[in-house]
Amino acid sequence: MYNRRVSKCHPRVESYGTVDELNAALGLARASATEAFVSGNLLVIQQDLVTLMGELATGMEDLPRYAKDGFTLVSVELTAKLDLLVAEIEAQSITFKGWATPGATLHSAALDVARTVCRRAERRVCALHEAGQLQNPEIIIYLNRLADLLWLLARWVETKSGIA
Repeated sequence: MYNRRVSKCHPRVESYGTVDELNAALGLARASATEAFVSGNLLVIQQDLVTLMGELATGMEDLPRYAKDGFTLVSVELTAKLDLLVAEIEAQSITFKGWATPGATLHSAALDVARTVCRRAERRVCALHEAGQLQNPEIIIYLNRLADLLWLLARWVETKSGIA
């Protein structure tokens, strides 16, 4: 953002590039969804990831300008939306024991792929933070909660399809 130039392998580019991969993986999971509950929630999350990527693509020195220009920053409220969705899913009867092996259904497998990409994005953002290049640690919390949610959604899909 704002014409700042960095290397293609800069931790900032790695961070928002991996979140972009996550968004694409979520698109595949949404396209394979058979339940409106899943596809609708994934679309909202994809839209929220655009907010997250924009913030990651902005250098710390430009964040005040970014906010002044009307762009939204990742907030506790954004993470709270994920927490509410997790609570809603956990309140339902989901069957799983121990470790889940991805691939029970095409849709749950797509969600598990998205989850693993999300965990990688979380690691990339942590590296950005450790390099002193991240002002907003809420981004790390958001990605952590999102990965948890994607695991739950995959198990929810398997339960709905009758796979224990």
